[in-house]
Amino acid sequence: MTISKIKVKIKRLHPDAKIPTFGTDYSAGFDIYSVEDKMISPGETYPVSTGIVIEIPVGKVLHIWDRSGMGMRGLTIFGGVIDSDYRGEIKAILNNSSTESKEIKKGERVCQGVIIDYHQPEFEEIEELSDTIRGEGWNNSTGR
Repeated sequence: MTISKIKVKIKRLHPDAKIPTFGTDYSAGFDIYSVEDKMISPGETYPVSTGIVIEIPVGKVLHIWDRSGMGMRGLTIFGGVIDSDYRGEIKAILNNSSTESKEIKKGERVCQGVIIDYHQPEFEEIEELSDTIRGEGWNNSTGR
């Protein structure tokens, strides 16, 4: 089985910046690394520098996601959508939801990125939407 690949341009803004890596041959998400040491206090949200700029191809979007190992430490990502016309540094916006300070080290994997295709909708305003069995139910509305 082969995985479809695309060329993605990347620029290092910092001499210690690492090019993202994949953990396995079939990983969808690629690991993104910190270029700074930082102690994040309980309840603090901090944008960790990665030292990279990524040129996302038109028609694709980069989603920034948590790494499970960070989540187990109480550090979660305020995920982001990186559009193809953004040319700024990728930052991992980490929130410390624990009761203890958490250390981020230079060279540590702080988040993961997934590049996917997207469709830009053309919105059509209407008076009513079509009916479904679920309707307006949201939380546990299917009873499963």
